[in-house]
Amino acid sequence: MTFEAIEARGVEWLLEQLRDELTGRTYKPLPARRQEIPKDGGKFRILSIPAIRDRVVQGALKLILEPVFEADFQPGSFGYRPKRAAHDAIKRVAKAVVQRKTRILDFDLKAYFDNVRHDRLLENVAQRIDDADIMHLLKIMLKASGKKGLPQGGVISPLLSNLYLNEVDRMLEREREVTRSGKYTYVEYARFADDLVA
Repeated sequence: MTFEAIEARGVEWLLEQLRDELTGRTYKPLPARRQEIPKDGGKFRILSIPAIRDRVVQGALKLILEPVFEADFQPGSFGYRPKRAAHDAIKRVAKAVVQRKTRILDFDLKAYFDNVRHDRLLENVAQRIDDADIMHLLKIMLKASGKKGLPQGGVISPLLSNLYLNEVDRMLEREREVTRSGKYTYVEYARFADDLVA
């Protein structure tokens, strides 16, 4: 459905339909529209754009889950988080360089969104969320995008990608603390999305 069609029938109609489907557990996400975005070297990034109705449901689920997991995320994680931006990550790296932390490792996780394992992601969510309806909803959303991976273009995908990488962030934060000498550390890191500088 287009925005125009939804507005013609009334937004309330869509919201009531979604509410009934969600409470009756009959909601099924529609297949996402795939769009190829050109990258360097003749390669393409595949965006999976959910239908409007599915974006509404994902947005509502994100509003529920984000505050829970935001409390667990590490200080060096900057990608797709409220009140954090790429400029903040750059400032953190620049401050580290001024403090003579000049050996730099730059990681880019290849095809990261395509390779997220649903079973591990759901295990991570279940550690903090004890609600069968939310877990069911998340599971069917993930299944709609295939056997593994997160749809780049989904409203909830950035939050889930941060959750999946949170253990890596914890490991790097521990490494940072191990090198602490008074108020100084010898290691610093900053992660923005699936790019990491340490």
